[in-house]
Amino acid sequence: MRIEFEADGVGLAGDLRVPAGARGPLPALVLTGPFTGVRDQVTGLYAERLAREGYVTLAFDHRNWGESAGTPRRHEDPQGKLHDLRAAVSVLRSRPEVDGERIGAVGICLGGGYALRFAAFDPRVKVFAGIAGAYNNPYTMRAGMDYQAALAGLGEVLERQDLGGPVEYLPAVAEEGEAAMPGDEPYAYYGTERAASASWANEVTRASIRELITVDNMMGADFLSPKPALIVHGVVDRFCSPEGAEEVFRRLDEPKRLVWLDAQRHIDLYDAEPYVSQAVEATAAFLREHL
Repeated sequence: MRIEFEADGVGLAGDLRVPAGARGPLPALVLTGPFTGVRDQVTGLYAERLAREGYVTLAFDHRNWGESAGTPRRHEDPQGKLHDLRAAVSVLRSRPEVDGERIGAVGICLGGGYALRFAAFDPRVKVFAGIAGAYNNPYTMRAGMDYQAALAGLGEVLERQDLGGPVEYLPAVAEEGEAAMPGDEPYAYYGTERAASASWANEVTRASIRELITVDNMMGADFLSPKPALIVHGVVDRFCSPEGAEEVFRRLDEPKRLVWLDAQRHIDLYDAEPYVSQAVEATAAFLREHL
């Protein structure tokens, strides 16, 4: 069921899924997903599969993306995404199908970090699950690049825009050449029919990169307790490092669980079997215990 709601006056579009034949208020999940993703891609797939497990699910397009409003278009807004998640939980709690005291946050890829940070600071969320999560923090980013040079270059982009210049974009994916997510693996998903969506475009604001390298979502691990946390991750992941998943797990307090899947590529957990089924099964089992 398509629903529309607002966060900070920005109109958001989402899909609410209610398990078939469900009776009485049910536990519910809000989902958030990969960088540049829209709701009929990864989050929609997991929302559908988790609804089959007995959960009301809400997958939606964040502000600036997909069918939701917001400008600049296709711009990463970390604080805005947290506000979107807050509004999504408010909507879930208003629904007669939902038990407002049993709500969890599920994040895939970049959404893993946002779901973690959001769940840590919103008492209405009772459990967190991250699947192939990117738990961005500036310390890790600084270690892997010429950080000051990157900030300087991106600062010039923003200055040009502040002075009236056009919003600057770059490709989201490209097999060769510059892109926000360069290389064959991201292109194998977003550049092919696997990710086909009328509301997805192969571009992202250049300034989005600044947001990715300055946001600290891993901090959520230090504040989530005493809420239960599940980390599901592939043993090989070139884009969302297993080391990042391990650090989150180390910083979390009990109850917590870390599940390793024998996936060799990050995008295996986007839509490939048996990995999606394994991730859904692990998540559903954890939620049955804690939600």
